[in-house]
Amino acid sequence: MNHPFRLNAIASLVAAALSPLAAAQSGAAAPVAVAVAVAGAPVDVVVVSGSRMEHASFDLPAAIDVIDAARIGAAQMRVNASEALAAVPGLVVQNRQNYAQDLQISSRGFGARSAFGVRGVRLIADGIPATMPDGQGQAATFNLDLADRIEVLRGPFSAIYGNHSGGTIALFTRDGKGRPSVESTLTAGSYGSRKLDVNAQGESGGIGYVIDTSRFDTDGYRSHSAATRDQAYAKMTLAPTDASRLAVTASALRQDDTQDPLGVTWATLQRDRRAGETDATDTATPKRTLAERYNTRKSIDHQQAGISFEQRLGEDRVRLMAYAGNRQVIQYQAFSRFVQTPATQSGGVVDFARDFHGADINWLHVLPLAGGKLSTTVGLDYGRSRDQRQGFENFVGAQFGLQGKLRRDETDTVSSIDPYAQAEWQGGPWVLTGGLRHSRLKVAVTDRYASNGIDSGSVNYRHTTPVLGALYKVSPVLNVYASAARGFEAPTLNELFYSGAGAGFNFGLRPATSVHVEAGVKTYIGSNTRVNAALFQARTDDELVVDVATGGRTSYRNASATLRQGAELSVDSKLDAGFSSRAAITLLRAIYAQGFGAVAQGSRLPGVPRANLFAELAWNSSGGNLGAAIETTASSKVYADDANLDIPAPGYAVLNARVQAQQTLDGWRLKQFVRVNNLAGKAYVGSVIVGDANKRFYEAAPGRNWMLGFSAQYSWR
Repeated sequence: MNHPFRLNAIASLVAAALSPLAAAQSGAAAPVAVAVAVAGAPVDVVVVSGSRMEHASFDLPAAIDVIDAARIGAAQMRVNASEALAAVPGLVVQNRQNYAQDLQISSRGFGARSAFGVRGVRLIADGIPATMPDGQGQAATFNLDLADRIEVLRGPFSAIYGNHSGGTIALFTRDGKGRPSVESTLTAGSYGSRKLDVNAQGESGGIGYVIDTSRFDTDGYRSHSAATRDQAYAKMTLAPTDASRLAVTASALRQDDTQDPLGVTWATLQRDRRAGETDATDTATPKRTLAERYNTRKSIDHQQAGISFEQRLGEDRVRLMAYAGNRQVIQYQAFSRFVQTPATQSGGVVDFARDFHGADINWLHVLPLAGGKLSTTVGLDYGRSRDQRQGFENFVGAQFGLQGKLRRDETDTVSSIDPYAQAEWQGGPWVLTGGLRHSRLKVAVTDRYASNGIDSGSVNYRHTTPVLGALYKVSPVLNVYASAARGFEAPTLNELFYSGAGAGFNFGLRPATSVHVEAGVKTYIGSNTRVNAALFQARTDDELVVDVATGGRTSYRNASATLRQGAELSVDSKLDAGFSSRAAITLLRAIYAQGFGAVAQGSRLPGVPRANLFAELAWNSSGGNLGAAIETTASSKVYADDANLDIPAPGYAVLNARVQAQQTLDGWRLKQFVRVNNLAGKAYVGSVIVGDANKRFYEAAPGRNWMLGFSAQYSWR
């Protein structure tokens, strides 16, 4: 199973997904129109990521994929972005079965080391950053129930978004249109998982609106992993004039006492995949797990609002975006008071309240030049967050999992200001693009609890990231392109919090800098198949790596150079008789180009598979009232430590199946679906915790599991 691509069942499914290539070469492809995407069909959609203006993805000199609403909601509970993003090459999106720590998302190996949340990849929702100024983001804030599409940009062009842009994931929700409608969706599945979603949308007097609220509950697959998530979203759109557009959004996310199951050792994983790690120091009989004894958990309360305004002046355009919000987190970690000395311990309870705000203003100017058209965008991006952060002991007397004495009290402020410019010239068969962004980031700490050794201080980071790209239209159905950029990745607040000694901010961390190059092909084969292929390389200096990770806290250090080289291939086809297929394959060689400490040159980067695959064969009836699909995801083995000495998470391949149906009656539209994941009941590791000092690296994925859903929508006539 370390070679998942050899499995006969998987090979058959991939062959079905790729078969249109052979058919097209033999002239057997059925003629159908190349159209805007639905799930599994050929794609040429308009995107804004990478160029900051509407652009056909086929003519952009960058690797970009669009996941549309049909795929996002393809018989899914719409709780985790991993449900839809698995179909994108270059991305590794792991559901950790741990709602206290969010998803693991990496793009071409960037972001794989994140202990929680998303870092190294920039998240955006309706033009509003879901990534904080320091580079840490939370995919849980995405509202998938209202999602219209997700744009996924990879490679050099991500650098135009500045710090922590190893990739960019931008979600766009739908606008309210037409007659009012209201919809309710109820889904349920294995391990006590259930979700109720209610939304309404419409347009009145030129004002469009969408409102959504949902509650998700689960008992969790892993021991001590129960969660409840409440989410709400509202959006209003209007056109003050014929040449302008205004959008106002507001969102909220709340999770109370979300249990954290922690990782487990290889021995525990082999004994019981759902069990937690036993605390050997526990005096109770029977001994409790670490998660149970310390009652590890996290509560999150997140609200934010944003406004965006666009004014068109002929072909020119001015855009203004502003946002503000707050986030409160209380987390109970698992480490004993005996691990650190009282003088340096900052506590096993993290409690912070964050206020954040930001704005972006940019101007697009279009003019004819040299027989073509030059489009130039200049702008300024600003962000600021301010944390009131405290730390407490996680025990009272001999009782763990309680808030005890104060051990940390500080204010952490992060601010960034980034001017940028980007120009694109289109003329004849050429598209030439260049961009420049100057990032300035400041982290300041005001310490009010000096005895723990943290003390006050500040650090500044700055870097200029240039981007260049060229695309040549060989024919109306074949484009070739190349691009290059320099990248910049400053330490996040969480990476600065602890030094390897456990005391004080790690102000000595340096930002990682990188050089990215990419070459690719975008083509239609016949009239029913689109193929995107890319070769890429990224070399990073001063890579940030895990130094020590234990008890829910992680410290970092700068390593030497790393090298990421790889290839991506995606194939989308619309076949005869209502069938469609998609395949997405990634090969990635991610290594340490220079050794450091006990890590030898050539060691693989932890958390990054050498290969991963998604393939799907789907069928829809001619009227769209009935559909079914079988899909597979597969991955090669993944190391969890820098030296590659510990047991890697083995490779795996799993099969999933789904069936969906819909009916219409008067003003009603009814939908039903059934999904079964991991049909063969494969036992595998879904994700790893990179660099855990206690070797509790492994987070098991569920065996065979099911999900079913029903929705009813009523539209007023």
